[in-house]
Amino acid sequence: MSRKEAMDQYVRALKRGRRTYKTCVLQGRYPYPQVLDEILSEAMTAGQAELGVVEIPVDQITGTKTQGRRSAFSADFMPLLDPDTEFAVKWMDLCQAHLGDEGIREPIRCYEYLGRFFVQEGNKRVSVLKSYEALTIPADVIRMVPVWSEEPEIQSYYEFMQHYQLTGLYQVRFTRPGSFAKLQTALGYEPDHVWTEEERRLFTSGFTFFQAPFQKLGGGALPVTAADALLIWLKVYSFDELQSIPAAQLMKTLRAVWPDVRGLAQPEPISVTTEETQEDQEGRESGLLGRLFKPRPGRLDVAFLSDHLPEESDWARAHDLGRQYLETVMEDQVTVQRFDGVRPGEEANDAIETAVARGAQVIIATTPPLIGACRKAAAQYPDLRILNCSVFMPYTGVRTYYGRIYEGKFITGAIAGIMSRDGQIGYVASSPIFGVPAGINAFALGAQLTNPDVRIHLRWSCVEEDAMERLARAGITLISNRDLPTPDRIREPWGLCQVRGGGFRSLVSPYWHWGNVYVRLVRSILGGSWDALSSSQGKAVNYWWGMSSRAVDILLGDLLPAGVRQLAEILRQGVIDRSILPFQRPIRDQSGLLRSDGSRPLSPEEILQMDWLCACVEGEIPSYDQLLPMSQPIVRLQGVYRDQIPPEKEGLIL
Repeated sequence: MSRKEAMDQYVRALKRGRRTYKTCVLQGRYPYPQVLDEILSEAMTAGQAELGVVEIPVDQITGTKTQGRRSAFSADFMPLLDPDTEFAVKWMDLCQAHLGDEGIREPIRCYEYLGRFFVQEGNKRVSVLKSYEALTIPADVIRMVPVWSEEPEIQSYYEFMQHYQLTGLYQVRFTRPGSFAKLQTALGYEPDHVWTEEERRLFTSGFTFFQAPFQKLGGGALPVTAADALLIWLKVYSFDELQSIPAAQLMKTLRAVWPDVRGLAQPEPISVTTEETQEDQEGRESGLLGRLFKPRPGRLDVAFLSDHLPEESDWARAHDLGRQYLETVMEDQVTVQRFDGVRPGEEANDAIETAVARGAQVIIATTPPLIGACRKAAAQYPDLRILNCSVFMPYTGVRTYYGRIYEGKFITGAIAGIMSRDGQIGYVASSPIFGVPAGINAFALGAQLTNPDVRIHLRWSCVEEDAMERLARAGITLISNRDLPTPDRIREPWGLCQVRGGGFRSLVSPYWHWGNVYVRLVRSILGGSWDALSSSQGKAVNYWWGMSSRAVDILLGDLLPAGVRQLAEILRQGVIDRSILPFQRPIRDQSGLLRSDGSRPLSPEEILQMDWLCACVEGEIPSYDQLLPMSQPIVRLQGVYRDQIPPEKEGLIL
């Protein structure tokens, strides 16, 4: 490299530096590199660790250790001094060395704090390499360990320190807890696998390749990392594909999942939609412009996918009845395809491809395990409307739907409180998934409404197969069991049951009306409100409908006394018109903590994510290890503590 070329490079870097300096001043930001000694006090660190010489990402070098030479660089480490200074001469010497036979070999020396590097020796080397857009630089690193706190940034950093021991890479940084374990799984590694040098090299190569489209799509402006985006990409594609895919195809695939990347950047990536924006609101929501410029389909082809046969599963049968109801009510506006007994994975992927080839415009998958196939289809067919029967899933391309069954539980709890002679009531819960603790608590609050001294004895069918019988043997005469799947198939024991003559007699039960859900969803597409909701701030849309939408209702048994039946109807109407809100009252949990002071209703998100139980409940939420093997898969997908469950290599990576 000639001296003139080195001078030209310095002039270009100088222009960049002065432009950065001016921009920072105009925006009220600090125009020079940050100084670690000025932002870090001794009280903020728990110690330090010498890591030796490692390759560090150049874009994570943000400052200097001390004030020396601070005014020589702009905030992005570009030079600020004139070309005729001694500083500029040494900078150009390094520039020639960088592109010469020897290169810049001597490692810089720096301190690292919270993933950011502060140079002690080698500022000009950093400046030169940054001017050439170098990705990494060898550095002798001293890590400053922050004092532990509950701050999300500190928690995330402590998790990073753990996985750094396995990877030895600074490039792998996440903003969400538990992400590294998911990356290990996506790469096919065991949780404690220590990466070999070859594995580090292959990953770094693929990750560097991935970073270019991430930046081109605007990733640098989002509060997420490239590793966050890669993990989202790996939920649909494989790392082997990243090794061989052309750059243009990688950009296309990343663009397909980009809405999920943007959603991750939001503090609340999921929009829980209750009663509004449905067909009774469609005229208001679609608007004149939507009517003029986005033609609505006159007829929809809807494909239903279920992982069980209706004759083998009450859940599948309930959804199939909903499908029949949709066809009956909207026979002139829908064509339906059916795919029953479809196993998650390749079989479900093939079923969706077949449905699309046959003209499907809407995919409705009726169980949570089919979410993986739904995600793949969303990336492959961006215009396809896809629904999955689950709740609180953060995927913008797949809408989820579920029912607020806790509203029915509140009414059955009130009935149980009236009919209990001793105030001791049993409750058999299914699994610790989103919404189930809310159902337990709503039942308990309903029981307290009519019997203030009531005690709810909680058991879990996901832990013990004979939970109901054990409660009966313990002398409990009123027990809330599984909800009625459909009102046309009454098989005891369903719902709130009375122990009688050695058996169980059903008194009342909540039930799902999937037909009403499907009619409302299809009408929202035909009417335009589906598209109006699509612009809901880039969030994933989760429909969570209740009794006012007729997605959920209660069935009163013949054994109920007339007065109790009348009270149930009053409560039912109050829940429907929202004059009765089960969770708008003072509520304390089992530890005595005040969870609600009653001044406002709890939000849908607060209700869905409940992982605590009311004070009158005796029992606890079981841990993952306590669950029966058959119950663990659904808890992995929908569990209230799913983010704390280590992922499995054979399962979905959420």
